[in-house]
Amino acid sequence: MNKTLLWGTRALALALVGWGLSLPPQAAHAATVSVSAKADRAKPPAKPRAKAAKAAPRAKHRAQSGTTRRTASAQPAALKAQAAFPAAAPRATGASAPRTRTTLVSAPAMGAAALSGAAFVSRPAEGGTDDAHALSLDPVRLNSNAVLVVDRDTNAVLVGKNDAAVLPIASLTKLMTGLVIADAGLPMDEVLTITADDIDRLKGSGSRLAVGTRLSRAEALHLALMSSENRAAHALGRTYPGGIPAFVAAMNRKAAELGMSATRFVEPTGLSSDNQSSPRDLARLVSAAAERPVLRELTTSPEYELASGRRVVHYRNSNKLVRESEWDILLQKTGYIREAGRCVAMQVRLAGRDLIMVLMDAADSSARWTDAERLLRWLEQSLLRSGAGKPEALMPERVSQPWDASADPLADRWTEHPPG
Repeated sequence: MNKTLLWGTRALALALVGWGLSLPPQAAHAATVSVSAKADRAKPPAKPRAKAAKAAPRAKHRAQSGTTRRTASAQPAALKAQAAFPAAAPRATGASAPRTRTTLVSAPAMGAAALSGAAFVSRPAEGGTDDAHALSLDPVRLNSNAVLVVDRDTNAVLVGKNDAAVLPIASLTKLMTGLVIADAGLPMDEVLTITADDIDRLKGSGSRLAVGTRLSRAEALHLALMSSENRAAHALGRTYPGGIPAFVAAMNRKAAELGMSATRFVEPTGLSSDNQSSPRDLARLVSAAAERPVLRELTTSPEYELASGRRVVHYRNSNKLVRESEWDILLQKTGYIREAGRCVAMQVRLAGRDLIMVLMDAADSSARWTDAERLLRWLEQSLLRSGAGKPEALMPERVSQPWDASADPLADRWTEHPPG
């Protein structure tokens, strides 16, 4: 029974298959459509398709015309964008376009306003090079805690950082010692003798000038200014008419004559932290000292040999830039005691200009010379790049407060307003 039913079912299936194969193509297609009708109802209605013979040429035409339409429609958009942004330009494929550098404005261009605030402007760099870092200088980032750079010819303040601060000045004192001696008219060939009174009993510093050493006043002045020899400086004050008290009085009197209103001296060596001044006052001292040829010569002498009895003592300049660099230093003096930090005051000739630099209270010798070299390089680049004719220095943002001219008896000589 079961076998009969199984064979009957197989026969019916074969008959149905044969019937399906014998249907014409249209009927077979209709049957297929009817089976999938439910699925097709769920889809969105499609556009009627063209016949296969015409479909391929029309599709190719549509592709070509579509590209043309997109190109044509893109052109007005590009023209609109170009009109909206006229500064836009195609990127250069060869040499790079001129870059922009941040340049510091010259003093005459900005006037007094530039001296009390920021004075920066952007303009194209020549030659397509980026010199922003080469010309940038932030006084706040200098290691020295008090800084002043003045153009001696125009009295313009080029760099200032705490330049009115009154601080111990250490051996910068010896510039005033030398100035008093140079103006005193004393015989420079007079022989002085180092005594026990010249020994440093305040700081306990040593000296190669032993007690009993004999040297001329000119040699004592040379060693005091070039090598910061303390016993030589003290001997100069001790042998001044009236001794140390009269010499210190002459130092303070000279300071008053120069308008150094924030300056006070108590001894001629700088070993006392009570010898105090400000960068602005010291700039006046440098300017006055540089007018004496003997002081210019002795402060910038690289070395000197002193015959002391049977031995010869070799001294060298305490300023590293005098010994090891090619900078045109016209006058200089270094200084150090713990209370003052590392200091230096100089007059330097750059690009035909005489500039006065005062750096005070650097943490160590390396920091002091790093500041000095950085300032000199920046000043030189700024002066040389400022144009033909008489160059005018470019100025960074000032850090210190503006000068109080009402408290300065010689404000007409040293001002923050460039002439003209």
